[in-house]
Amino acid sequence: MDHDAGGRGHLNIPVFLAKLDELTPVQRLVALWIFGGVALALVTWASVHFELNLATTAAALLIVIVLLSLLDSFVSSAFFSLIAILSLNYFFVQPLYTLDVSEVQDIAALAAFLVCSLTVTGLVRRLRDSADIQREQAQLLELTADAIIVRDMDGAISYWNRGAEQLYGWSRADAIGKVTHDLLQTRFPVPLAQINALLLDAGRWEGELVHRRRDGTEVPVASRWAVQKDARGQPVGILENNTDITERKQADELLHRSQAAFLAEAQRLSHTGSFGWNVVTGRIHWSDETFRIFGYEPAAEPSIDLLIQRTHPDDAVRVRETIYRAADGERGFDFEFRLLMPDGTVRHVHAVAHSMRNGSPDLHYVGAVSDITPAKEALAERARAQEMLDRVQADLAHAARVSVLGELTASIAHEVNQPLTAIASSAAAGVRWLRRPVPNIEEVRELADSIVSDAQRAGEIISRIRAMAARKAPERTLLVLDEVIGEVLLFLRNEARSRTVTVLQYTAPEAPQVLGDRTQLQQVIVNLAINAMQAMVQAGSSERRVVIRTLAADGTSVRCIVEDSGPGIPPEHIDRLFESFFTTKPSGMGMGLPICRSIIEAHGGRITVDRAGTAGGASFSFTLPAASEQI
Repeated sequence: MDHDAGGRGHLNIPVFLAKLDELTPVQRLVALWIFGGVALALVTWASVHFELNLATTAAALLIVIVLLSLLDSFVSSAFFSLIAILSLNYFFVQPLYTLDVSEVQDIAALAAFLVCSLTVTGLVRRLRDSADIQREQAQLLELTADAIIVRDMDGAISYWNRGAEQLYGWSRADAIGKVTHDLLQTRFPVPLAQINALLLDAGRWEGELVHRRRDGTEVPVASRWAVQKDARGQPVGILENNTDITERKQADELLHRSQAAFLAEAQRLSHTGSFGWNVVTGRIHWSDETFRIFGYEPAAEPSIDLLIQRTHPDDAVRVRETIYRAADGERGFDFEFRLLMPDGTVRHVHAVAHSMRNGSPDLHYVGAVSDITPAKEALAERARAQEMLDRVQADLAHAARVSVLGELTASIAHEVNQPLTAIASSAAAGVRWLRRPVPNIEEVRELADSIVSDAQRAGEIISRIRAMAARKAPERTLLVLDEVIGEVLLFLRNEARSRTVTVLQYTAPEAPQVLGDRTQLQQVIVNLAINAMQAMVQAGSSERRVVIRTLAADGTSVRCIVEDSGPGIPPEHIDRLFESFFTTKPSGMGMGLPICRSIIEAHGGRITVDRAGTAGGASFSFTLPAASEQI
C-alpha cells in the first residue's frame, strides 16, 4: 500500500485519540472496541505468521489489553480479555483452529491469562484514576489565589504554585530549592522553634506571618501549615498555605478606628469613661472621657495619686481604702464618691470595676467611671419639687378642711351648744338645791357629775374640730375604719338632721385594721358625705338617704362605699370629677374630690365612682390595704 504525505495509509494514534474525545459515549465505545479488536487481530496474525508460542503471544496480547484499558472502563477490559482468550484458544491451544481444550495445563494457562489480564488492567485503571486525581488537584492548586508551598523538613521548597508567584513575585524556577524563610524573610509572632514544636506535636499550625516580596514590600498572610508523613509515619515535608490578608488588616484597622471613635463619642454622650489597671506593674489606662471627668489633660500620666488629688477631701480616705483592698486581692468595687474640681465645684462620680487575668499572672482591673452629677442634681431637684408639692397638697387639704368646717358652722354650733346648755341647766339646778334651807347635797353631787360629763363631751367636740382645722403633719396609726366612720357621723349628726337626711352605717367587724392618718381619712368621709347631702338637697330629692358600707376583701384590704339616693352623676361629668378645680356647685372650689383621691392614693389605696349606685344616686368607693399588707 502506498502512503501519501498526509499519512492516509497508516494508523495515526494521537489523531485517533483526539477523535475519540469528540464522539458521544456510545460512539466512543463502538470505535474503541473496533480499534481494540483490530489491534488484537493484528497481534494474533503476527504471532501466527511468525509462529510464536502461547506464552509469547499471551504476553503480547496482555500488553495490548493493558494499553486499551487506559482508554475505557472495566467492561472494555473484560471484552478485550475475552477476545484474547478466544484467539489464544483457537490459534495456539491443541487442537488448533477449534475452541476445544484437551490439556489441563492449557486450561490453567488460559485461566491464568484471564486473571492476570483483569488484575493488571484493574491496577492500571487505578493508577490512571490516581494520576487523574493528582492532575486535577495540581490544576486546582494552580488555580487558587492562595500561595501553596511544599517544602521538606529543612525548609527547602519543592513546590511553588502560580498563586505564590503572583503573591511574592518570584517565579517557580527562582523559588524551587530555596529555603522558604530565607527567601521570604519571614517575621514570626513567636520563635520558629516553638512553632515547629507545636507543628510536630499537633500535625498542623495556624497563625499570622509577615513575608517580604521580591520588590521589598511586606505582606501579612494568614498561614496554615500541615505535616506530610511517609508510610512509616515519619514527617517528610510541610504543606504551607498562605493567604494575603492585607485588605482584611486594613479593614480591621479602619473598623478599629471607627469603633474607637464611636466609643469615644458614646462615652462623651453618656458621661461614662473607661479605665484599666495592672496591679503588678501599676500601669493605668484612662479613656479620653475619663480624663475629662477627672479634669486632666490627656497628656497626663494616669496614676492613683492623680486620682486622690482630685478626690474630695471628705471622701479621700474611703477611696484610698477601696483601692488598697482591690490591690490586695481580686476584689472588684462599686461605689460613689465626690471630686473637688480646681474651680471649686463638686462632681459626683460612680466607679465600678472587676478583676481579670486573661491567662496572665498579673492582676488586672477593667472598669468604668460615670459622671452622675446631673443625676444627683436632678434627684435633689426632684426631692425639692416633691417636698413643695407635698406642702402645697397639705395646704390645699387644710384649706378644704377649713372650708368644710365653714360650711358646718351651724352644725358645729349646735353640737357644742347641746352640752353647754346641759351644763348651764345642771349648774342652775345645783344652785337652787344649795339655796334650800336644807341643801340636798346628794342631788348637787349628781348634777356636778352631769356637768363634768357634759363638759368632757363639749371638749371632745372641740378637739375634733381643732384636729380637723389644725395644720399638722400626717400621723400613721393602726385604725379600725368603722370607728373612724362612726366618729365622722357623730360630727355630721346635726348637719344630716338639718337637711332631713337619713344616714345609715353598715359595719364589717371582720374587716382588718388599716394603717393611716385618722384626720385625713375623716376628711375623705366628711367630704363624700357632705357632697351626697348637698347633691340631694340641690336636686330636691324627696327621699334623702346616705348609706355608708364597709366591706372586707379577703383580709388583704378594706373597702368603704358611700351611696346616696339623689339624682346620680350626669354622664358628661363622670370622667372629670377628680380633676382639680372642676365643680358643679355654684360656690365650690373643685378641690374636694382631688384631695380625697390624693389622700387615698397616699395611703396605698384607690378611689372610684359609679354614675348610679344601689340606692339610685351616686356611688363613691375607696379601698385601703390592710395594715399587714403595708408593714
